[in-house]
Amino acid sequence: MLPFRAPLALCLSLLFASVSAAQSKPSFADPSSPGFASIDRIVQDAVDHHELPGAVVLVGHDGKVVFRRAYGSRSLEPTHEVMTADTIFDMASLTKCLATAVAVMQLYQQGRIGLNDSVAKYLPEFAANGKGGITIRELLTHYSGLPPDLSLADPWEGKLEAYRRTFAIAPARAPGVQFVYSDLNFITLGALVEKLSGMPLDAYTQRFVFTPLGLAHTRFLPPLSWVPKIAPTQYDEHHVMLRGLVHDPTSRRMGGVAGHAGLFSTADDVSLYAQNLLDRLAGRPSHFPLSQLVLEKMVTPEQPATGTALRGFGWDIESPYSSNRGTIFPVGSFGHTGFTGTSLWMDPVSDTYVVILANAVHPNRPKSITALRSRVADAAALALHIHPDGGALAAKITGYNESLSGMRRWQARNGEVKTGIDVLEADHFRELAGLARQHGGTLRLGLLTNQTGVDAAGRRTIDVLAHDAAAAVPGLQLKMLFSPEHGIAGAFDKPGISDSTDAQTSLPIISLYGTTDAQRRPSLDTLRQLDAVVIDLQDAGVRFYTYETVVGYFLEAAALLNREKTGPRIIILDRPDPINGAFVQGPVSDAGIRSYTNYTQLPVRHGMTLGELARLFNEQLHAPLTVVAMQGWQRGDWFDSTSLAWVDPSPNLRDLEEATLYPALGLIETTNISVGRGTGTPFELFGAPWIKQANGADARALAAYLNHRFLPGVRFLPVAFTPQKPYPFAGEICHGVRVLVTHRNVLDAPELGIEIASALHKLYPERFDLARMNTLLVNRATLQAITRGDDPHKIADDWAPALEGFMKQRQAALLY
Repeated sequence: MLPFRAPLALCLSLLFASVSAAQSKPSFADPSSPGFASIDRIVQDAVDHHELPGAVVLVGHDGKVVFRRAYGSRSLEPTHEVMTADTIFDMASLTKCLATAVAVMQLYQQGRIGLNDSVAKYLPEFAANGKGGITIRELLTHYSGLPPDLSLADPWEGKLEAYRRTFAIAPARAPGVQFVYSDLNFITLGALVEKLSGMPLDAYTQRFVFTPLGLAHTRFLPPLSWVPKIAPTQYDEHHVMLRGLVHDPTSRRMGGVAGHAGLFSTADDVSLYAQNLLDRLAGRPSHFPLSQLVLEKMVTPEQPATGTALRGFGWDIESPYSSNRGTIFPVGSFGHTGFTGTSLWMDPVSDTYVVILANAVHPNRPKSITALRSRVADAAALALHIHPDGGALAAKITGYNESLSGMRRWQARNGEVKTGIDVLEADHFRELAGLARQHGGTLRLGLLTNQTGVDAAGRRTIDVLAHDAAAAVPGLQLKMLFSPEHGIAGAFDKPGISDSTDAQTSLPIISLYGTTDAQRRPSLDTLRQLDAVVIDLQDAGVRFYTYETVVGYFLEAAALLNREKTGPRIIILDRPDPINGAFVQGPVSDAGIRSYTNYTQLPVRHGMTLGELARLFNEQLHAPLTVVAMQGWQRGDWFDSTSLAWVDPSPNLRDLEEATLYPALGLIETTNISVGRGTGTPFELFGAPWIKQANGADARALAAYLNHRFLPGVRFLPVAFTPQKPYPFAGEICHGVRVLVTHRNVLDAPELGIEIASALHKLYPERFDLARMNTLLVNRATLQAITRGDDPHKIADDWAPALEGFMKQRQAALLY
């Protein structure tokens, strides 16, 4: 079933051949410091109250073991033995991180696997029963959708039989949706290591993980000579005390060697492991068998984009299993626990680790030591005078990673934000006064705006510049207005808007929403009459929103005229990204395809303000540009966190709920689907007249299909609606789905758009016109993947490299 390959083993053998047995061995400090007395009290009290028979606690700090002590009994039955500091423990699930995950990351470091690769690429049998889209990343982070364990109801035996059953099992839920801790993930990863290395897991990890670290008492299948020092666990099904045989029944049926459990070790060996790991992370000399970059990747959040439980590759960071972190070590430190009573937690900020090894299941039943672990961690932190870091580490490591993990952990706040026009007024139009002086005491202004251009008092930016600015800056004259799509009042939802005149100021309004490309750009002759163009527009934060393109067109024209020494300066009065600036999601548009809805290569949700986008565009254009930045806006702010009044940026974005769903439903609006335009809830529902008849799958079936995908942050309800003119399917009853946002901070809206398109293509292949989706998607690879029927979670994972590149590209343009 698993043909072995020897070349990787040979390669790794050569890689580590020169590694000596031990480096970064921690030195020992006096454990009798009175600061550690609380650990003695906590653990001894637990022993006295029979919460566990005994334990070994070891604390390391700044390269030294500062506390090491044994408590209670190693064995209570069938004989009594005192616990010793060198006792060997069944490590249970610490096997996952200490052994298997490191082996997998070595394969990654060698270029043998990709973390976003499907598992079935290497283990084809694993694809059975709908698991073809599950990725290695999802196994490592416990977001695979697999059930927790194999059934032990029938008497199966052997590793190959365990692999056969694991590969054949059906997922319990869609991959990438929910954190469910599963031994099957690491049983599969153990099989992966064996398949690609050509070695049994125990032989591989002994040779390439434990030996390089100098771990003399760490291994699977401990020899008989170790048994007297091994802490017994529990009576098995035959009433035989397990001692030297793995406690986990699945691992035991597999012969004691499995990716999820089976490892034995001592506190001293775990200490050596932890010290080498922290040394490697810090760039100090170390024998940890991974490079610093790969190790950093391993211990930072790598769960899927909408995951709320923070998991590294094999390591727990912040989840329901993080009890051994305590309350002082920062979120962002990492560790793991084992069912038998073992645990390890490491904090790279303070260079500290806490090891607690116990056989809490002994002699005949498991006992919870969750509270004990937390109290010991806090006692160690207090003894070492470690202070909570105020979220600094969490802020550093829960930003963007390949799956956009932690940026969605912002909470709504009650802020006070000044937009660009408010800042301009507050500083008495200082920027405009400076420009007037540069132009000999005169300043001819143009203004690109619409109904969203208002200040905190509700006054139009048009009137502020025409009156207040003109009074404050001698020589300033507002000469003309420009309007984008939907017109100066945001009332039109069709192209071909004519020029007009503003009723209040009698200023000419030049419409930039004609039917041709030239009619959507400011003319050079017009701009030659101006010294500056002020832009005050509320953007939607989505790539295909055309206000972004019209800003690009003004910058292009200003750059061209600047080379003639006749061009105006472009002044952006900045406004919030209404769906916040911390989320960067969706496919990056393909290179070389520019349109009115795709000005340049951007992801669907770029997480930038209009001023920041202008700075990004201008890196290539070099137009004279000034951005009047907001005051008080934070990147994680949704619009309702700003204290600003909502003004519809266009006729069909009427509230923040619709703006939140716009990056999803907007993606499909160029297909033969209504997205609710012409109803009271545009971009909150979608449907078509043909959904009721097609394939016997009605709106209820469509809603049920989407709900069964367990997409974070949304639920789906079947609906019927009738759009009004002039929108698609006007006057016809459309059957479809209402999208309810339940948690906007875990919703990946562009991925939701792909989920909806995928569902429509799957359920209505003869009726849904998928090809037309690329008008706004602008990503051929994604369209082809939907057409093939690829899992949308896998499609979204494939966006990661381009998103990572964009994140780096946009960094210099950010203002907040």
